[in-house]
Amino acid sequence: MVYLKIKRLIDIILSSLGLIILSPVFLVLIIAIKLDSPGPVLFKQKRVGIHKCHFHILKFRTMRIDTPKDTPTHLLENPGQWITKVGKFLRRTSLDELPQIINIFKGEMSIIGPRPALWNQYDLIEERDKYGANDVPVGLTGWAQINGRDELEIDVKAKLDGEYAEKIGLLMDVRCFFGTIFSVLRSDGVVEGGTGVKGKTTEVNSSNSKAEKSKI
Repeated sequence: MVYLKIKRLIDIILSSLGLIILSPVFLVLIIAIKLDSPGPVLFKQKRVGIHKCHFHILKFRTMRIDTPKDTPTHLLENPGQWITKVGKFLRRTSLDELPQIINIFKGEMSIIGPRPALWNQYDLIEERDKYGANDVPVGLTGWAQINGRDELEIDVKAKLDGEYAEKIGLLMDVRCFFGTIFSVLRSDGVVEGGTGVKGKTTEVNSSNSKAEKSKI
């Protein structure tokens, strides 16, 4: 596909500029993380890339070093207890994702694409297979991220990733890029431990509404 070659060129140019321009931000965040809690600055985790190949994603560490390994946040009991003070700010603003610019420069990720699943998130990987979403470059942000992010159920998230895979192109990437900027500014869809919260919230609200009506 011709666009994938163009996409890779754009990734190299933008990630190179990002590493240079954002270097002062990197320095400030590195100092803040070191002062806040003991442990390494960067967090490495095995993720699933294009064609289900594994790679190690990079993030600024936002959780304590004794946090259970390779466990999605939504599966942790009381996930907030594991997050550091600086980590809460980094996650809310998505600044913890900045080191993935390195993954993008190396070609393991793209700026836009489905968010890479954990190697053991078999349900999400399987769902993405149904829509061909495992056969496009994974990204720093994507179509699902601007349409719900943590609030989405697994099947809904996979379907949105499939829509991206089907419509992949410059226009779709531009929509995701600018949509991400607005989502980050509003902190849309950021729910600690919140995979599927949107659907559950809707169900709870619906149940409460029915209960109120029955009282009347």
